[in-house]
Amino acid sequence: MPVPETVPPPIDFYFDFSSPFGYLAAKRIDALAAGHGREVAWRPILLGAVFKTTGSRPVVEVPLKRDYARRDIERTARRFGVPFAWPSPFPYPAVAASRAFYWLGDRDAAQATDLARAVYDAAFGAGRDMSSAEAVADVAAGLGIDGAEVLAAVQEQAVKDRLRAEVDAAMAGGVFGSPYIVVDGEPFWGVDHLDQVDRWLETGGW
Repeated sequence: MPVPETVPPPIDFYFDFSSPFGYLAAKRIDALAAGHGREVAWRPILLGAVFKTTGSRPVVEVPLKRDYARRDIERTARRFGVPFAWPSPFPYPAVAASRAFYWLGDRDAAQATDLARAVYDAAFGAGRDMSSAEAVADVAAGLGIDGAEVLAAVQEQAVKDRLRAEVDAAMAGGVFGSPYIVVDGEPFWGVDHLDQVDRWLETGGW
């Protein structure tokens, strides 16, 4: 009797919707994983909560680093061949988008990932303000998701608690930035490490 093939676990992709580096990684992570026969588990987090623990700040807000960071992000977008525009405000609160993702994910994981991509494209592809629940609901409606349901869901205490639990669990697991990718227990931080993720999947590690 043939032994059934073991399905490898998904790659964990942690990101903040307000992270331009997360956006850039999001444009490549699924294709990268698929090239190695792997799925991706998208997991939004809130860097604001992370920064309270680490004492860090967004690099684009740090004097001396700010101008370089913006230049590097725009250059990387050109290198990847993806559209890029700075949303205003930036950084923006990503609570509504993150809550909507987890609420929708419990009903349809694939649709939640579609929503994540669409929110990212609206924010950093088109420069749209995605800080409000109304903006998230509008993007969701464009995917055939009831916008009124989204607006109601992001105010539910259970959904708020779910996001808080996800962020706490991510930090307990060592996640401290966006993007943060975990392959079979091996962590990689930053869009500039996608090549290492690719190589790790190809070789099984080194």
